[in-house]
Amino acid sequence: MSDEPIDLIQYFHREQNAEGPSRGAFALSGADRERSQFALSLWQTIYLAEGERGAIVWRGIISDDVAYPFLVLVRNPAKLKVGQGEIPLPDDGEPPALHGFISQGVTIFLGSRGDRNWHLVVDGGEKRLAGLSAKKREDILFLAAECAGLLFSRDFADKVL
Repeated sequence: MSDEPIDLIQYFHREQNAEGPSRGAFALSGADRERSQFALSLWQTIYLAEGERGAIVWRGIISDDVAYPFLVLVRNPAKLKVGQGEIPLPDDGEPPALHGFISQGVTIFLGSRGDRNWHLVVDGGEKRLAGLSAKKREDILFLAAECAGLLFSRDFADKVL
């Protein structure tokens, strides 16, 4: 696994700000070569949601309140854990497609496989003071669909122990 920082600004061939770390510098945790395919979509989702950290997590469908990280993309490597309150549980038992927490972040339901629900979670930052615009919601849902496609079509969801 690689936990080395990745500077995604270089991907776009942009100049970095000399005053400090670039907005594109993130550490990718839980990513071997294949899982690193999620990095760009996850980074774009973090940027659109104005968050600090993004993760693809799973949780057991039946009475499991613990979120288990599959992949985490963070600015601060100390924030690898994903708390139970970061994945909403609606009253009807069905996960939402996209749930916005305003300044706390966003959770997108990716799908179910076996006895697990999968989510893309963006949290932190506390910069966003209003709900997502329709355009940002569409873009985030598109990026989440890319992640879900990788997760389920390449059988990553089945390989998790």
